[in-house]
Amino acid sequence: MANIGKIKQIIGPVVDVSFSAEGSTLPQILNALSIKRADGTELVFEVQQHLGEDSVRAIAMESTEGLTRGTEVIDLGTPISMPTGEQIKGRLFNVVGEPIDGIGPVDMSVNTSAIHRKPPRFEDLSTESEVLYTGIKVIDLIEPYVKGGKIGLFGGAGVGKTVLIQELINNIAKGYDGISVFAGVGERTREGNDLLREMLESGIINYGEDFLHSMEEGGWDLSKVDKSKLKESKATFVFGQMNEPPGARARVALSGLTLAEYYRDGDLTDPNGGKDILFFIDNIFRFTQA
Repeated sequence: MANIGKIKQIIGPVVDVSFSAEGSTLPQILNALSIKRADGTELVFEVQQHLGEDSVRAIAMESTEGLTRGTEVIDLGTPISMPTGEQIKGRLFNVVGEPIDGIGPVDMSVNTSAIHRKPPRFEDLSTESEVLYTGIKVIDLIEPYVKGGKIGLFGGAGVGKTVLIQELINNIAKGYDGISVFAGVGERTREGNDLLREMLESGIINYGEDFLHSMEEGGWDLSKVDKSKLKESKATFVFGQMNEPPGARARVALSGLTLAEYYRDGDLTDPNGGKDILFFIDNIFRFTQA
């Protein structure tokens, strides 16, 4: 039986939900809550705080415009989950794992992974240091990247941070047969669009020859996408854009990290699975702001 509550207060992206009805139980912290809108779309929240014995405070992942007090809310019983498997290659997702590229839905009934999980055990971590050759000479010479490490690119607006990220994604895919996951935190729509076009032109994301021809002619005809070619892509994107609520921008990095962990570990049915991956967050400042 579903655990159902009702909205009792809405303050912008923050919603208080009461689970005081008979048979209802208080959801755990970080559980996902769901509302079905009148137009059939789903609005997802994440529980952040318990208020007394029968209420929770949750953060919305999308705009709460149009919500009213008394609306039914369903406790999904798990944290926000992202799709995994071959189906995510070459796709663009939002913070809750819904495709936003217009190509079509993904199967969320199997192969999903929660965005809140325990990290790997300390004894499972590698102690060896190995240089990751990026193919960008100034980086490899002056400031080499270490496999398994973390690197920050800092600079003012418009100096080329995102361009450098595009080049790294391209070089890792071609030099290491690796896969990249890009989490756009507070990105402008224009920046995401430019990045996708760059990846399509370089072959990192594969929509098929027919779609490339339509691009060259100035079009964007998604009906020409060859879905069988998507599995040859070397990147996956997750976006929580600048116009979205703070909840989406605060969680989209974890959504991207979940996909990166899937690529790192591989399919659990394949003991030899797992690849070298690069995980990008652009940018970390907007993530901390959220």
